[in-house]
Order: sequence, then C-alpha cells, then structure tokens
Amino acid sequence: MSIIEGRYGPNVLITSVDKIFNWSRSRSIWPLTFGLACCAIEMMATNASRFDLDRFGIFPRPTPRQADCLLVSGTLTAKMAERVVRLYHQMAEPKWVISMGSCSNSGGPYWEYGYHVVKGVDMVLPVDVYIPGCPPRPEALIDGFLKLREVIEKETIARQAAQTDGAIK
Repeated sequence: MSIIEGRYGPNVLITSVDKIFNWSRSRSIWPLTFGLACCAIEMMATNASRFDLDRFGIFPRPTPRQADCLLVSGTLTAKMAERVVRLYHQMAEPKWVISMGSCSNSGGPYWEYGYHVVKGVDMVLPVDVYIPGCPPRPEALIDGFLKLREVIEKETIARQAAQTDGAIK
C-alpha cells in the first residue's frame, strides 16, 4: 500500500487523459479555410510570413476530411449556407466553428435589405468563437484562435458526446 493510493479518487486516469487529449488538440488546430468575401484576404494575411500561424500549430487544410475547425470568413448567402453545412458534416469529430467578421457574425451591412444574406452563421451551425470586425485584423484572428484553444481545453468527453447527439442533420 502506497501513500498515494486512494488519495485522488477513482477517476484520476480518465481526468488526466482528458487533459492530455484536450491539450494536444488545442495545440494542433487544423482549420478548413472557407473564404467568402473580404475577410478572406485578412485570413490569408494571417497565414503569411508576417503573422505566421504555423508557430501556434495552426495549419490550414484544403479539405474537410483533414480539418477539425471550420473558419467561416465573410458574407454567408442563403445559397452558400447549404454547402457550408455539407462541409461541416464531412468534418470528423470533434469539430469547432469560428465565425470571422461582421458579415458572418450577424449579416453585416447587408442584413437589412439583402434577402439573400444569412443573418449570421449561428443560424445554420453551432459557433464556438466569434471574431468581430469588418474585416477583422490578423491580430484579431490570432486572438480568436487563442480563445478557441481555451474552449478546447475546457471540453470533456461527456460534452462532446452530448453535442454529437444534438447535431444538426
């Protein structure tokens, strides 16, 4: 019988595994880049050499099968919303969504008179992090990824199972 035995309760191993998995997930975010409008230019600038997202472990992916984060940047139209949802469903679990820019957050300046504009990505997808701005600066996008890191580190396996049961179909 050791001094540590029975001291931390029966679920020490599961808690430690959760923390290790969440830490590793938060340090290797692979966003599916989905540029719809002028916010995509700022997203490209963030991936370039001046801001260098690679040092954070963020590597943009061109296909939904390799990505774990959907980065929607720009005006989401009703016609394009169907395709965004299809891409979201093709991504593997666990997956997260970042909404970048005023247009994807709330419809932007087009929401009042534009019949074709979705009034925010959260109308069709569960959004984890919102990045405000028109268009947001690369520093804001980096801050959004750091906020997503915090969200990922706080997740538990039970929460992920509950999300997949109530997923949009």
